[in-house]
Parts: sequence; structure tokens; C-alpha cells
Amino acid sequence: MKSIDKSKLIKEQTVTYDDYAQMPDDGKRYELVDGTLELMTPAPSPKHQLISFQMQSVLTNSCQSEYIIFASPIDLILSNTEVRQPDLVMVHRNKIEIITKRGIEGIPNMVAEILTPHSIKRDKQNKLNIYAQYNIPEYWIIDPSYATLEQYLLSNGTYKLNNVFERDETVQSEQLNCVSFTMKQIVNAAADLPG
Repeated sequence: MKSIDKSKLIKEQTVTYDDYAQMPDDGKRYELVDGTLELMTPAPSPKHQLISFQMQSVLTNSCQSEYIIFASPIDLILSNTEVRQPDLVMVHRNKIEIITKRGIEGIPNMVAEILTPHSIKRDKQNKLNIYAQYNIPEYWIIDPSYATLEQYLLSNGTYKLNNVFERDETVQSEQLNCVSFTMKQIVNAAADLPG
């Protein structure tokens, strides 16, 4: 009788949220992508983290009466086999029931990703398609290198680029009325950091 290589079997099995949640903490961050674990490496740079903090602070200051704003790491559980960790998530307070002990279990109002050299393809292709597939109304892609924010809005199941906000332009959203800031405010806080 031929023996079965269990390591190949395990790698070929679909991973569910329960499998993901029971993994021992190895100090690394993963996302669950269509039932497959994807390692998110390397860890975000200090510049990335400061930009994320600035974004969260600005959004919290102007939107906290209407929205709850989260920064990564937080699990966005879109399905039993699709769990992502966006850099920023906004959930309207009238949808507070989607916030659970496990993370965010449902469709938030907005997700944002901050580009790094290692995440460009994942953020601009894979996540763009997945977030649209799960009907997240608004998706932002923040590019610290150019101090820009690409704003995508959901239209008939796909994202359409609505605007590209440059350094001095005021970022605004028809769907998120409380939003009002410039990318200059965000990136200047991290201007002295490498990355």
C-alpha cells in the first residue's frame, strides 16, 4: 500500500476561518484568500505604520460620531474562506452588529490599503477584485510615494476609479460625508522616515 504524504494533503485542503483562528501565533500575519493562507511579509515599515496611524486619527477626529474606524491588524471576515486585514476599515454605527469578538463579520462602508513595494499587485488587483466581489461600497488605495489617494466606488459589482486626490487636494466622499483631509496632512507626519 502506498503511503500518503500528509503535508501535501494539508496544503491542498481548503482552510476555513475556524482553521485560521486556531493557528498558533507565530508572530506573522496571514490573510485567508479563497481558502488558502497567504503570508503577509515583510511587516509594514515604520513609515507605513505612521501613515496608517495618521489616517486613523484624522478619520476618527472627523467621523467618530457616525463611524467606527479600525486599523490593521483586524480580521475582515467576508466569508468562511475569505478573511482579509485591510490597513483601515470604516463601519457606520448603524451596522455595529457586524463588529464581533472575531473581527468585522460583514460588509464595512469603506476599506483602505496603503501601498508598499511588496503589496502593489495584491492591493491594486487582487484586493480590488475581492472587495468589489463582496460589495464593499468604497475602496481607497493610498500611495505614500506620490502622496495620492485613489478613490474607487462600487458600480454594478465592479469598482470604478472615482478620483485621484493629490497632495494638496481635499479628500472627500459623497458616501462618507464626514471625510475631509489632504494627503499632505497625512504624509508630512512621516516625511522624515525612510520607506
